[in-house]
Amino acid sequence: MSTATLTPDAPTGSAPAKVLPDEGRIGLRGNLRHIGALVRRNLLQIKQDPESMFDALLMPIIFTLLFVYVFGGSVGGSLGGGRQEYINYLVPGLMAMMGMNIASAVGTGVNDDFRKGVMDRFRTMPIARSSVLVAKIVVELGRMMVATVILLAMGFALGLEIKTSVVGLLGAVALSAVFGAAIMWIFILLGLSLKTSQSVQAMGFLVLMPLQFGSSIFAPPATMPGWLQAFTDYNPLSNLADAARGLMLGGPVAHSVWLTLGWAAAITLVTAPLAVAKFRKRT
Repeated sequence: MSTATLTPDAPTGSAPAKVLPDEGRIGLRGNLRHIGALVRRNLLQIKQDPESMFDALLMPIIFTLLFVYVFGGSVGGSLGGGRQEYINYLVPGLMAMMGMNIASAVGTGVNDDFRKGVMDRFRTMPIARSSVLVAKIVVELGRMMVATVILLAMGFALGLEIKTSVVGLLGAVALSAVFGAAIMWIFILLGLSLKTSQSVQAMGFLVLMPLQFGSSIFAPPATMPGWLQAFTDYNPLSNLADAARGLMLGGPVAHSVWLTLGWAAAITLVTAPLAVAKFRKRT
């Protein structure tokens, strides 16, 4: 099938056609071709609506400046240094946070596409059902990488130091991307399960806030109450933040890296099949 046929954005006056059978007869090359065409379609949407990139472009700048200059002095002091020490502590943690915040946009985007009838037209085409969702994740990973580059640029401008090597830095970025892709499946499932994009945003907020602020992203757990430390110890974002710090600043990383990869694998294995099944069945 030519990739040029994957243009379902034009409105139709009739009810959606019958959903075609699943992708069982579509080979790997066909799947990759469909994903590539759908990625191009999503990128063209961003080109037509550049404001959709504002979160990826501005969020790293705002969060870095806000936390460094509001909490840098006090939290940096608890780390045995000052604002400079806090920059080195915060930026690897914010890399973990970027994936969570960018991932939340996937759910609202999928929900909006269903509401507009775009997804119904995709399901009438002889394409892999999973390719529609995978293409969403590929594009959001690209947005996440843009946000990460801006975050690191801000960090270096404020005095961030990489105490290991470029390989360690790239490893931290790659680990954040792997975990971010896994989290995106959760938000895709929310986008397919909830009725409106507002409810997806509200549910995403309820998921994001406890995980982000009940973690080691912004402050060391040693300064927290005992019950919150227990939550932080099992929080996957803490594992990711600690792994990124170890890869960028030095220190033990194996335990945190394996825990992060384990969380990413478990989340993907559970939520990806559920999301694809929900996509097939949603009416």
